[in-house]
Amino acid sequence: MKSLAPLLLSLVFASCDGGPRPEELVKGRDLCAFCRMPVSDIRFAAQIAAPGELPRFFDDPGCFAEFVKTGGVKEKGAIAWVADHRSGTWVRADRAVYTRVPNLTTPMNHKLVAHESAASRDADADAKGGQPVSLQEVFGPQGPPRGEAQ
Repeated sequence: MKSLAPLLLSLVFASCDGGPRPEELVKGRDLCAFCRMPVSDIRFAAQIAAPGELPRFFDDPGCFAEFVKTGGVKEKGAIAWVADHRSGTWVRADRAVYTRVPNLTTPMNHKLVAHESAASRDADADAKGGQPVSLQEVFGPQGPPRGEAQ
């Protein structure tokens, strides 16, 4: 029995990976928590994941930003995620790079895209000609949920 203790302890610590993780999005079925439109393109999606709660999805980074700015996030420990526009992978919203692209059509016409890094943005043909936007400009002074008490 002594030999099981280290294994059990390692499993407990392995499951403590820093808070909620992004959930799978079902394109066309999951609705935007802000504008109620179906999320139709993962490249523009965002979500808020909170312990013990169902995720809330957004169809456009602008809808997500407006939801945050208007105080829509109330869950303790919530973490926000955005899709990298180029790859579609989930990235923590507080670590993403945001770009406003005037000639790009987005689901709700906010013309805002997110990327995992400047390198991902630079490799994305859709982001060409865009202007970098600060985290504070996108979400306001509080920024997106980071897993802290709201």
